[in-house]
Amino acid sequence: MEQLTNDKLFRSVRELIEKSRSEVVRNVNTVMTYTYYHIGEMIVNEEQAGSQRAAYTETIVKDLSQALTREYGKGYSHRNLDYFKRFYLLYQEQIPQSLIAFSGLFKLSWTHYIQLMKIADPGEREFYEQQSVTNNWSVRELQRQYNSSLFERLALSRDKKCVPDGAEAGQTS
Repeated sequence: MEQLTNDKLFRSVRELIEKSRSEVVRNVNTVMTYTYYHIGEMIVNEEQAGSQRAAYTETIVKDLSQALTREYGKGYSHRNLDYFKRFYLLYQEQIPQSLIAFSGLFKLSWTHYIQLMKIADPGEREFYEQQSVTNNWSVRELQRQYNSSLFERLALSRDKKCVPDGAEAGQTS
């Protein structure tokens, strides 16, 4: 009887720890995404305020990247700062300023958003974003579904219900 109680206790504690770890990872991703969104906003606002626009905007991201990399290490390359800008520009219309907080507004990881930003068509990007949230897709699964042209298959399909069902089952065509 003693062993059964300890096993039950162990399973309960393990479950709590796993839930907590998962929550921490989700919160870190939310905070990172929030931060990157606002860095992008700050860069865009600074670039738009520049009087000698062309020459000035070319150096903003380069100089900022160098300063942030000196201060915080890697992660603030010119390329990443360009991603932050693009992220802000793509999502500024969808995110009311009054709602932006650490409230889980960003439901996907930063890596998800990097993949989504590579999709040029806004409707297609929104489709994959919604599917990622709804189906809790990992980044790898998002890439797999995109590479299998789920959006196009759904658009061309006569039986709209069977395409997402096949996608959930991991089928590709």
